[in-house]
Amino acid sequence: NPVAIFLNGTTQTTLYWGAQIPTFSKRYRLVLYDARGQGQSDLGSKDINLQLHVDDLKALLAYLLVEKAHLIGISHGARVALAFTEAFPSCVDHLVLCSIGMKTNERSKVIVQSWLEILRIAGLEAMAWAALPAVFGERFLQQHHSLLDNIVKAIVKRNKPQALIAQLEAVMRYPPPASIGHKSYPSTLLISGTEDPFVETNEVRNLADQCQGCHEELSCIGHSIPAEAPKRFEKLVLEFLSTT
Repeated sequence: NPVAIFLNGTTQTTLYWGAQIPTFSKRYRLVLYDARGQGQSDLGSKDINLQLHVDDLKALLAYLLVEKAHLIGISHGARVALAFTEAFPSCVDHLVLCSIGMKTNERSKVIVQSWLEILRIAGLEAMAWAALPAVFGERFLQQHHSLLDNIVKAIVKRNKPQALIAQLEAVMRYPPPASIGHKSYPSTLLISGTEDPFVETNEVRNLADQCQGCHEELSCIGHSIPAEAPKRFEKLVLEFLSTT
């Protein structure tokens, strides 16, 4: 079976993709991994940056003897997937990018900076609570209000403050996706939510045009698409991966 690799967003671990595993594993060999500084992966001694994440993924594929795979990334994972595709286009079959646009808007920069300050001053739990209204849409927050405390506890359990600080500081220095230059992309699908404060619809469309890909926008959905709309996400991605 072909290989599908899932790339986490910031603060997330491989557990984030739990709802997708049963269905996707019927058709694909799955690779789920914690990026450097995430979950069970150590931060290491090198200064974290986007190229380092790309090199880590390439080394992982070499270790697993995977020559070509589908890449499915959300937010930070989508940025890594895009940069990896730029560097190693022949290693990518289909590319799925969630919650990412051509340019980084000012609101998203301020949100990430605020997370950094809260994390440094008040700690990980306070930062997790502050992040919830930014990463989830209104409908999800209403329907899962009773679970928010557990979500915060999970974020605290799965993250190390110093590693997360290093990640967020690195993200602030990433070049915007607009700096990409490769003109020959694999089949690409971009998925965004109408209530995502990090990306603007026109910038997602611009990136889709740059990649010569397609764009699906989900109404009443925020930044965390696979968690907020798991069935719609699953249907869109499975149908897309089945195309040639």
